[in-house]
Amino acid sequence: MTWLSWLQTTALFVLTALAEILGCYLPWLWLRQGRSAWLLLPAAASLALFAWLLTLHPTAAGRAYAAYGGVYISVALGWLWWVERQTPSWTDWLGAGLCLAGSAVILLGATVKSPA
Repeated sequence: MTWLSWLQTTALFVLTALAEILGCYLPWLWLRQGRSAWLLLPAAASLALFAWLLTLHPTAAGRAYAAYGGVYISVALGWLWWVERQTPSWTDWLGAGLCLAGSAVILLGATVKSPA
């Protein structure tokens, strides 16, 4: 995996995570904060975008989903911080770092050939 393809994959994972989080956050606003049910329309569009973006990942679906999990956790903490205005704890960041390390192992390990 080249650095360029790694950056493209990471950007795609981040975009995928944002689409999923937005698609889940909008119904949460409707159900928990009494916002307009019209939020369900962009939520559905965002979740459809999320599903489509998952098909663009360059590896087997199971591996993509596994690696995506670490990125999703990190993006969710960013969402917590920037959208919900709650500061993540040091343990949140530590956990996200460990998950990102696992994602990197999964993605980079997929490019290593096992001995014959």
